[in-house]
Amino acid sequence: MASTRVLTRRNAGWMALAVAAVVVVTALIVAWVVTPDEGVPAAATPTPTVPSTTPPAPAPSTTPTSSGPAADTTTYDLAGLPEITVFAVVPELPVDDDPFGDVTGVAARSAAAAAPVFAEPGAPPVAALPRDYVYDGTVVPVIERYDAWVKVMLVGRQAYPSSGDPGQLTGWLRTQDVELIGQEATVEVSLGDRTIDIVRGDERERIATDFGYGVEATPTPLGRSFVMTVRTEPGFAYTRGNPLIYLSAQSPTLDGFDGADVAITAFHYHDARSGAVSNGCLRVDAATTEALAALPLGTPVVITG
Repeated sequence: MASTRVLTRRNAGWMALAVAAVVVVTALIVAWVVTPDEGVPAAATPTPTVPSTTPPAPAPSTTPTSSGPAADTTTYDLAGLPEITVFAVVPELPVDDDPFGDVTGVAARSAAAAAPVFAEPGAPPVAALPRDYVYDGTVVPVIERYDAWVKVMLVGRQAYPSSGDPGQLTGWLRTQDVELIGQEATVEVSLGDRTIDIVRGDERERIATDFGYGVEATPTPLGRSFVMTVRTEPGFAYTRGNPLIYLSAQSPTLDGFDGADVAITAFHYHDARSGAVSNGCLRVDAATTEALAALPLGTPVVITG
């Protein structure tokens, strides 16, 4: 019994020493985990993300936005290109594809001696629009407007009636090449009602309730055009000294008229001025010629049947 008791005490002592060693080792391990070696970076404690209720602002764009066809900043040599005048025939330029469409209330004029004229944006120019010409036609109404381009009506023709479409000519100009001019008025002509109105915004001024127009063989051209030039021609006795208001539109059936290779439509005075009586011109009274002559060059004119 005595020997058993001794062995038990000895075992208890060894067990106490073992337990103490385990405690010390565990403490060292815990200390190493909690406070790691300086050469090993401690893991960052994650910070909770609070959702934002305000959407982030878009990053600013370095490319400016624009509408319409892309800009063309090429410098073109205009030498050798046909000049857009009343006598021009330029097959490359299109005829107005929307003759009763709206106008923009803006006109264009070359800012330099001449501006390149394009059949369409992105293609090389096919003609040049002068800033000044003896028969005018250089202030042209804009029918489509974009940041870098404007589509305009032009004087001249794509073809003679005997060989193609002589309708109202159009083309494209770069806004960098032109001055843009505000327009206040449009002239509206109804052949069916025989009325002529000058329209300024919501105001309509009726300046004629009867007039003469083209016979069946030489009809007055329908659709939109514009005032090309205003002149008094003493040699035209039938005008009795009143001004002629020439339009950009030319005859749909005549290649030329009175020995010239153009057949321009015009408002002018005539004693016989009611119904279908002319070669296509619009015959009006003296007061109507004065009202029309006072309008700026380039004023749009829309003629309906």
